[in-house]
Amino acid sequence: MSETKRPSAKYQPKGLTVLHEDRDIIVVEKPGGLLTMGTERDKSRTAHTILNEYVRKGDLRSRNRAYIVHRLDRETSGILIFARSEAAKKFLQEQWQETDKHYLTIVHGSLVQKTGTISSYLTENSAFTVYSTPDQTVGKLSHTEYTVLKESKGFSLLKIHLLTGRKHQIRVHLSEQGHPVVGDKKYGKGNDSYGTLALHARSISFTHPANGRRMFFETGVPEFFTRLIGKTDVATEIFGDNL
Repeated sequence: MSETKRPSAKYQPKGLTVLHEDRDIIVVEKPGGLLTMGTERDKSRTAHTILNEYVRKGDLRSRNRAYIVHRLDRETSGILIFARSEAAKKFLQEQWQETDKHYLTIVHGSLVQKTGTISSYLTENSAFTVYSTPDQTVGKLSHTEYTVLKESKGFSLLKIHLLTGRKHQIRVHLSEQGHPVVGDKKYGKGNDSYGTLALHARSISFTHPANGRRMFFETGVPEFFTRLIGKTDVATEIFGDNL
């Protein structure tokens, strides 16, 4: 695992947990409910604006800024990488296919196949809803690898290895299999009463843009997951190959 340099609590940005910071990158843990970046439809406070304020340390004239490398859905919690320069951002995005991303999720029901890969061509309609299409000229080929780790109380805990990174990919793929993510108001069951989306970006591994070292970061299992499905020791099951 990579060594992490943690800033003192005094300088922690409010609303985000900094897992690592150096002159080229900032790795944070985003809570569910916080946008990664603003949109034309939503100008609310975002992880990006919080980090821009953080790197400027209150100096409005500062040219320091955080650069967005990738996104998580507003409702999804977990690890996000930001760059400290345009060059670092470009490197990380060009190397994105070599970036290893694992998620945890809890879905409704019990999957017949306990491990597998869901593949389809994903596209989006005018209502901003993503769905699978047989038309290969319209959709983008997407792959979601999953393994069932635990089943309890009508739920299944899955580890997800994200092989491609399309918008809403995990949520759509699992919903179309008849096992929507718990708390998913957009793609889930109409009677889902859970207010929290059970989708968490648990770990990420990537090549550092400056020194070429392989970096690895992970977070804990969200407390919401434990409440839903009970305590489970998933660390070695999910990350044994990386530790």
